[in-house]
Amino acid sequence: MDVTTADDAPAAPRTVLFDFDGVLVRGDSFEAFLRRRFRRSRWRLLPVLPLLPLLPVILSSPRGKGLAARLLFRCATLGWSEARYRREATAFGRSLAQRPGAFLRDGVLALRRHLTAGDRVLVVSATEATLLDALFDELKMPAVPRLCSVVRGGWLGPRITMHNYGKAKPATLAAHGIAPPWDVAYSDARSDLPLLAGAHRAVLVNPDARTERVLRRALGERLEVVGWS
Repeated sequence: MDVTTADDAPAAPRTVLFDFDGVLVRGDSFEAFLRRRFRRSRWRLLPVLPLLPLLPVILSSPRGKGLAARLLFRCATLGWSEARYRREATAFGRSLAQRPGAFLRDGVLALRRHLTAGDRVLVVSATEATLLDALFDELKMPAVPRLCSVVRGGWLGPRITMHNYGKAKPATLAAHGIAPPWDVAYSDARSDLPLLAGAHRAVLVNPDARTERVLRRALGERLEVVGWS
């Protein structure tokens, strides 16, 4: 009779988390969507004009960036139905994916390597799900679970009902039964410190000097910095 011991049991797959913007694709896709909306309908900026002088201060912290994203999204989609937002986001995501150099080749290769190794890979992004799905599909990225921001329709237009940003990312993972510590986390942003702090191996992608300095102070030798193209 065969007896299986604890040492013989197969190892559980590693949990590997990827941020999306700046790690798998260049730039900030959600910000690019908002910028296009405001370029095409400049009147939508009128409600936030009094706040423009304060934007550098507001955007200097993850909390401020999160609040700004919610407000700017409401202005950018004011009067739209949820269905229209999803059509526009899908079309924009597809067009963005078709730009030369839209994705970070090294990031996609790293994701594929983890999948080949049998790791449990998830994308954890502040980008809204419709926009991210369009980019994934158009770029023919590997099919992996994606935890994203959530948008729902309202009386005045779509609104962000769950912004998967900063501290919200570990909470979203916990809601899906994925608790820290996870094995590897990739990000390019200071706002992802809560995500990186929960990883045995924290990988920072193409950081600017300030981002690297802040995260190095918080994470010490656990932080690994990579340059991806």
